[in-house]
Amino acid sequence: MKKRVLILGAAGRDFHNFNVYFRDNADYEVVGFTATQIPDIDGRMYPASLAGKLYKKGIYIYDEKDMQSIIKKEKVDFVVFSYSDVQNQYVMTKAAEAMKAGASFMLLGPEQTYVKSTKPVIAIVAVRTGSGKSQTTRAVSTILREKGFKLVAIRHPMPYGDLEKQKVQRFATIADLKKNKCTIEEMEEYEPHIMNGTVVYAGVDYEAIIRQAEKEADIILWDGGNNDFPFYKPDLTITVADPHRPSHELTYFPGNVNIRIADVIVINKIDSATPENIETVRRNIAMVNPNATVIDAASPVSVDKPELIKGKRVAVVEDGPTLTHGEMKYGAGVVAAKRFGAKEIVDPRPYAVGEIKATYEKYTGAGAILPAMGYSDKQIADLEKTINKIPCDTIVIATPINLARLVKINKPTVTVGYDLQEIGRPTVNDVITDFLKAKKIKK
Repeated sequence: MKKRVLILGAAGRDFHNFNVYFRDNADYEVVGFTATQIPDIDGRMYPASLAGKLYKKGIYIYDEKDMQSIIKKEKVDFVVFSYSDVQNQYVMTKAAEAMKAGASFMLLGPEQTYVKSTKPVIAIVAVRTGSGKSQTTRAVSTILREKGFKLVAIRHPMPYGDLEKQKVQRFATIADLKKNKCTIEEMEEYEPHIMNGTVVYAGVDYEAIIRQAEKEADIILWDGGNNDFPFYKPDLTITVADPHRPSHELTYFPGNVNIRIADVIVINKIDSATPENIETVRRNIAMVNPNATVIDAASPVSVDKPELIKGKRVAVVEDGPTLTHGEMKYGAGVVAAKRFGAKEIVDPRPYAVGEIKATYEKYTGAGAILPAMGYSDKQIADLEKTINKIPCDTIVIATPINLARLVKINKPTVTVGYDLQEIGRPTVNDVITDFLKAKKIKK
């Protein structure tokens, strides 16, 4: 008899696990997905056009809070955990809840879910959201481009809209972001690549995505989301570790997988972390992956108008996922505000409205920083209202996009930038050069 399956997800890894492992597998029947982390993604269907011949009506996406009742109602045999950036204890709690309701618990690993490419794949992943994948990926892409290679970056999925239309998405210009009705969270990941001259692919069906991307690339860059492991079989895996959250490389899933499978580990933010925390990360790397090449790196911040920070009362806007499920109390914006002499960082929480207020209520540890939440038009409108209510002199924007293009801000703004800066040797260029030589990859 077919085993009945419920897949727990957040509109990303869950769909990929289904596509590569369950879609055409007659031994299993997927009775539903569940959704969490991201607002307003439950209550939809995974469409029949993507679900394959075994699922002619598509597959319903439930709210994860109903997991135990679904298990009982649908007589579920296996619950498959398929999302990221959670504590190990959280995963095992979900396992216990599933078992209590009568189901077994399953985790699919990299080898069961990799798609193989005909082109070399370099994967950039992390131990936590907000570790510094973006600037690491930009550094790798710049090096490869200077060596004459044509690149495509494939980004971890964020399909929060029409799933059929989002099966395969290609972004080469800023206009493509608008055309595809991207959320702020999508733009934060795609726009830096586009500005750096790299075409970005994303979507739902990552087999179809890479087959299209291979037609225009010499090398594929996998730009991971959260702390998930790659969807594609990597020829080189670079994992970014964050000493601002020491030991999370061992205690968060699946970042603990990434630290173990890495060929190269970048210890980022060394310029702003304490020596004790840096040493903790080094010790943990040596314990679980002693053969990895370790790169020390910083992410120094820069601002376009420092005079608007010095001596001013400022409010800081950071990217949403880093502050919410990434659990960071601060990011590059706070570092920049302090470094360039802000008189005060104003707490935005008393001025939050609507869905931004709800975000603070859900993520109580987010701190006195404003997450740039924008999964819907309503959320973007509430973000704009919140920004404009804050009694401050300047808004410090540390999201990697031009936020003023999306919301009308009634105060002066400062944009924060940050790039990867290696400290000593080896460098990213060293490991990329050695990789190309070892794999005999030539332009």
